[in-house]
Amino acid sequence: MKREPMVFAVAGMIFGFVLGYMAAGLGERPGREARPRPAEAASRPSGAASATGAAASDRPSGPVDADELRTLVGLAEREKQNVQVRVELGNLLMDHAQYEEAARWYGEALALKPADNDVRVDLGACLVNLGRAGEAIAEFDQALKSDPAHKKALFNKGLALMQSGRTQEAVAVWDGLLKRYPGDPQLQGLQEQVDRIRASRGGQG
Repeated sequence: MKREPMVFAVAGMIFGFVLGYMAAGLGERPGREARPRPAEAASRPSGAASATGAAASDRPSGPVDADELRTLVGLAEREKQNVQVRVELGNLLMDHAQYEEAARWYGEALALKPADNDVRVDLGACLVNLGRAGEAIAEFDQALKSDPAHKKALFNKGLALMQSGRTQEAVAVWDGLLKRYPGDPQLQGLQEQVDRIRASRGGQG
């Protein structure tokens, strides 16, 4: 699918501001701290087309294309060891906010190729969107064991920590991310949001 290297997805209930390449936010809830939304589709290279031959738009609209879904599912059923088709199913369903199903296909891909950190982080992003922050953190931590500099894993781990109410830890993760990637345009605005979180906590965390 044709994407920037890091694409940010809607995370429904907890995330409220625009950050870098993020889609428009849902607005902040009174009394809640502003939070970014999870980055997704690290497993999809920029400009990629799917196994069905269809190139993707920057952001799909409407329901999942039933024919494309049926084709990919059929291919996955026939080719039990095909990792890429499972990743593409995860990406397709994640694009359309079908996070439970996307997580299932990412899980199948990881069962076949457990060292794929991009897929693992995409699974974690689905889990954040599903409100399963503890499971998401475990996936991000596993990816970071072998790739401590994985930008999207660090970004999303901060989100999962925020979702768990562990604000101070989230800010520490984001501080480390910003120090590791100073001036990165994909993280544009993150420092401002970290500062806002600190201000909302009276300068703590």
